[in-house]
Amino acid sequence: MDSLNAFAADKLAALDAASLKRTLKPTGRTDGVHVERGGRTLISFSCNDYLGLSHHPKVKAAAAAAIEAWGTGSGASRLVTGDNPLIGELETRLAKLKGTEAACVFGSGYLANAGIVPTLTGERDLILIDELAHACLWAGSQLSPARTVMFRHNDVAHLEALLIEHRAAHRRALVLTDGVFSMDGDLAPLDRLTTLCAAHDAWLLSDDAHGVGVLAEGRGSSFAYDGVHPPLQMGTLSKAIGGYGGYLCASRPVIDLIKTRARTVIYSTGLPPASAAAAIAALDVIETDKALTGEPVRKARLFTRALGLPDAQSPIVPVIFGAAEAALAAQQALETLGFLVVAIRPPTVPADTARLRITFSALHADADVLRLAEAVQALLTRKAA
Repeated sequence: MDSLNAFAADKLAALDAASLKRTLKPTGRTDGVHVERGGRTLISFSCNDYLGLSHHPKVKAAAAAAIEAWGTGSGASRLVTGDNPLIGELETRLAKLKGTEAACVFGSGYLANAGIVPTLTGERDLILIDELAHACLWAGSQLSPARTVMFRHNDVAHLEALLIEHRAAHRRALVLTDGVFSMDGDLAPLDRLTTLCAAHDAWLLSDDAHGVGVLAEGRGSSFAYDGVHPPLQMGTLSKAIGGYGGYLCASRPVIDLIKTRARTVIYSTGLPPASAAAAIAALDVIETDKALTGEPVRKARLFTRALGLPDAQSPIVPVIFGAAEAALAAQQALETLGFLVVAIRPPTVPADTARLRITFSALHADADVLRLAEAVQALLTRKAA
């Protein structure tokens, strides 16, 4: 045990010296945009609850009713006794939203990608993945015996060159990308990627965690372009949908295969009934309140225009500070002004690109968005001096 403790202590000391040690900070979210942290109430610009649905009265009421009817947990994996009827109803709703034949719900978005990728690929197969794809897509790739090759971020020409070079030597090919990239806020060119993949008999999986609910009237990044959509549309229930869980929308044969072979379905406890009920109620709001779904991007563009930045493509706007120490100092400076904007540091982002990752909610007041822009402008001016 002495060697174990020494190993951990040495690792922590090295991380601390590089300003890369992470610590948990208890944070109570009192509504869609305010949090209680360290004895203060702050306006959060770091939550992924883009529509404030985690605190929507109808969503909370649906969750409470499900607990009363079904209890707090599902009690087993979905293939044993944990497939609560609400999960099937949720899958029908998700498939309708995404325009697919069927859907499969997972316990989380991370579990979804960790299960989907190795189920669809094996030895003699090829995985091509965007270099900035989310960690759970990389994790899924690492769990597969397929060959994994990275392509440059959003570089369709590079992906095409790799397909030309490698596709013929492999049985099957799977291409992985975010729909909205979680640290940069930019969109994948899913229209061109879908067409390219079809031409090379490669299956495209798009992770729409940060697109569903806020792009294309709530349908997500796959619908931000006209034409065809990726055959594998994955996403989460924990961002704009306001709860917890993950999903894959695809054809009926693909979903049937996932439900019978994906290890993160077979060996994970089913989604709690309250989470399924909350997601169904959230989808009701998303499908009926189209004005609400457009608000996060409008707020983000209000911010970028105030700073003279290119228009935001999503509710996520990065402000790069470079060094981890500089990003942490910026976070602290904003916190003194009443804003919570958490610094993001390597290895979550590449070296020397530590940043403030600013996220916008439909519930943020325009005045607060503009006050934040003014404060961030002052930090950038100070950094440049």
